[in-house]
Amino acid sequence: MPDALKVMSTLAVALALKRSILFAWEASGRKVDMQWNPTGVLVERVRGGERADVIISIDEPTLALAGEGVLSVSTIRPLARAGFGLAVRAGAPRPDISSPETFKAALLASRAIAYSLTGASGLHLQEVARALGIADEVEARAVTIPAGFTAEKLISGEADLAVQQISELMSVEGVDIVGPFPAVWQKHTDFSAAAFCEARRPAEALAFIDHLASPASMQAYANAGLAPRAAGTSS
Repeated sequence: MPDALKVMSTLAVALALKRSILFAWEASGRKVDMQWNPTGVLVERVRGGERADVIISIDEPTLALAGEGVLSVSTIRPLARAGFGLAVRAGAPRPDISSPETFKAALLASRAIAYSLTGASGLHLQEVARALGIADEVEARAVTIPAGFTAEKLISGEADLAVQQISELMSVEGVDIVGPFPAVWQKHTDFSAAAFCEARRPAEALAFIDHLASPASMQAYANAGLAPRAAGTSS
């Protein structure tokens, strides 16, 4: 789409954007070419020389790319915060994961656990499994994906538990959210938007970022399993 604004985005905000945020933007005739990937993949693409108009990613790499002169520091806007959770296929029993003990038991009782090799959730699950002393058991049950939505493995029947950001789990129809990780093992991830210094459409990029940070968009994040981050709030 040569006449469209090019946006590289993390999967964590996909549900909110697809449900309403992009619809509201494109209702005025403006087009957006969305490129969806885990943040790690996005950063690799950018460091490999790829450019867009806007990026939506985890705060840390956003700030790093701004420090490298790739993104415009003045355009960075906080958007939303995500937490990790578990999901099962719709109608399947939902294990109790409210405490560290029951969370561990649920992982050990599962037949197969789907997680992403490149996403923050998969890396964090492996850290938690090591801390719980069940790294080998979790690895033996692993159904890994290079990118995308882990809950799709629930629909295919390849896994009976899926791990990812709750907003990403909600992006797949036909699954039930079991709940968030127990507080002691929870790790929140903050996402922000920024314009590329080499944006082809700088004015439109800034307008799109303002739209992403608008009150209506904040409500869309909340409806999609994310915690909105108002401009000026701390992470």
